[in-house]
Amino acid sequence: MVRISEGSGSMSEFKRDRKDYHMVGKCVPKKDSNQLLLGKPVFMDDIVPQDCLVVKLLRSPHAHALVEEVKTVAAAKVPGIEAIYTWKDVPKERFCIAGQTYPEPSPYDRLILDQRVRCVGDPVAIVAGENEKAVDKALRLIKVKYQVLEPVLDFRKALDNEVLVHPEENWKSYGNTGDVKRNLLHHEEDAHGDVEQILSECDEVIEHSWRIKAAQQGYMETIRAYCEIDRYGRLHCISSTQIVFHVRRIIANALGIPKSMVRAEKPRIGGGFGAKQTAVCEVYPAFVTWMTKKPCKLIYSRKECQTIASPRHEMEVTVRLGAMKDGHIRAIDLYTLSNTGAYGEHGTTTVGLSGHKALPLYTGGCEATRFSCDVVYTNVQAAGAYRGYGATQGIFALESAVNELAEKLHMDPVEIRMKNIVREGMFMPAYFGETANACALDRCIEHCVDNFHWKEKYPVIGDVRGMGAMIGLELVKDAESKEPAAELTSKVIQSAAQKGLIIENAGIYGNVLRFLAPLVITDEQLQAGLDILEEAIKENM
Repeated sequence: MVRISEGSGSMSEFKRDRKDYHMVGKCVPKKDSNQLLLGKPVFMDDIVPQDCLVVKLLRSPHAHALVEEVKTVAAAKVPGIEAIYTWKDVPKERFCIAGQTYPEPSPYDRLILDQRVRCVGDPVAIVAGENEKAVDKALRLIKVKYQVLEPVLDFRKALDNEVLVHPEENWKSYGNTGDVKRNLLHHEEDAHGDVEQILSECDEVIEHSWRIKAAQQGYMETIRAYCEIDRYGRLHCISSTQIVFHVRRIIANALGIPKSMVRAEKPRIGGGFGAKQTAVCEVYPAFVTWMTKKPCKLIYSRKECQTIASPRHEMEVTVRLGAMKDGHIRAIDLYTLSNTGAYGEHGTTTVGLSGHKALPLYTGGCEATRFSCDVVYTNVQAAGAYRGYGATQGIFALESAVNELAEKLHMDPVEIRMKNIVREGMFMPAYFGETANACALDRCIEHCVDNFHWKEKYPVIGDVRGMGAMIGLELVKDAESKEPAAELTSKVIQSAAQKGLIIENAGIYGNVLRFLAPLVITDEQLQAGLDILEEAIKENM
């Protein structure tokens, strides 16, 4: 049964056996399913002209520096080089590359190329040429003179640091929730009830800080974009993006041209996970095409995607949680310090979810909550969107605190959650005063408890890795082996099965064989399984 809301606000039920659905319960082919199945061109580099200009970026080796001089004479003489641009050649109006609706809460703190580089990998020059070989040679011939400055690398020391990441006067933000002269992008406080008073009345108070490091997405198709001038004189951008409509506005702002002169297109993309919710690369080929009127493309290397793209925000989350001896959670105080890096895209919004998506989980019986945060600039690569969008970091810290409370009170972690979680119909002050009109969290937990047989397995006793552990390992096929990888994989799996080890989810990736092998939990059983697998590999390699 599914519950839907009527106009009056009450809830009613309807049956799933309706026969008049157009889409629900039916197989609806995806528009590009045949192309994907048959290996037809669907991704950016498949569908754009291959004779266009190739664009690459010369990047800074310094975390913080001023570019004093860029010598491009020798590089410009390389046969096939079309153009080389430096900070002197680009518009001086700052813009934002976050995929957010205007007016963006993220600051306008970027230039296409800036005289001040703020992190290792910041672009110093744009090189466009007829082929990759010519562009690579030109990049090696460019000579840059830097005035190296002291960087601020530790986000816990960034606030009110004498080193300013953005000292420029034309920095601007529509949100205006921080103080750039303190390296502070954003500050927020949201309190409900008297947290300090309630905490003082609690039997137990848990207080700890958890540091959640930055993490990069692992999308298969690297960041890339192609630009051309269409038949109407508009700049046409085809990019691997999650924010096609925002890309149009971002390019227009960066180039200082009307949005009507930009057309953005998104083909099938090979993964993004939030990283492509930022226009990481589009402005560079857009600028080249707008200046030369020639088509061009920029494709990031895997190294660039790991070192100068858009990872998850590094955060330090401090939780104070107060409860009574019966497990009743009465007050939660959560403070997040977030590292936005060299630029502020998504910095003001991800941090909010670390509190506003964590604290409401324990609405049931909680009398007071407080969420506060600071987002600071540092001289490391700028962060951005990643699955969970800030909620991941906050929930990890809060859930860790709840587990610690359960252990201190000698309570089952499931029991303490069922006693305190938000349920359908509850008012959630910590989530912008919303009511949980639809919430099945309690039923989800009960379902997981039953399916996992939690009551039979908890508490875990003995030398155990954990309940439901799984290992992953990679086996590299001998490069000189003449046997196809698929046959080799099959033989290894069969040999392991004969020895009592069942391998599931085997896959072939190039010449690497990858397995996920479910094993029983103890260290001894884990080692026994690995020994069997090793024997099976030796027999077949």
